[in-house]
Amino acid sequence: MDESEPLIRLKRGRHMRGMNARQIGLRPALLALTLTTGASAAVPASGANGAAPASGTNAIVHIKDFKFAPTPLTVHAGDTVTFLNDDDEAHTVTATDKSFDSEGLDGAGSWRHAFAKAGTYRYFCELHPYMKATIVVLPAAAPAN
Repeated sequence: MDESEPLIRLKRGRHMRGMNARQIGLRPALLALTLTTGASAAVPASGANGAAPASGTNAIVHIKDFKFAPTPLTVHAGDTVTFLNDDDEAHTVTATDKSFDSEGLDGAGSWRHAFAKAGTYRYFCELHPYMKATIVVLPAAAPAN
């Protein structure tokens, strides 16, 4: 590491040398683009009863224009849902019963939650309480033969 390179301050008081600010700022955007591109192919638009079904063990919920999409989302117990903040504003993913909480997600931020039990989970954004959505968790899928 060359001590003559500028010191760049990162989150949580960390510092680094050797990468310019553009390289650091580009990483979250590239990650979001990669995840978003893959997500559009992985999550079908709609399923039974208008709910969007997840394929496999992962599903994606996009936070865009102060809305969660899709809603409702249907997954199986044991599946993981990734929440991607595609807005410029910070948001949270918080269960109304407080059983899960992402804390603050900045723009291009993401958070994952595994749903262990079947049930209906209602959630909202604590920063924008009018943003509400639902995830329906069905019993675990039978193993494929």
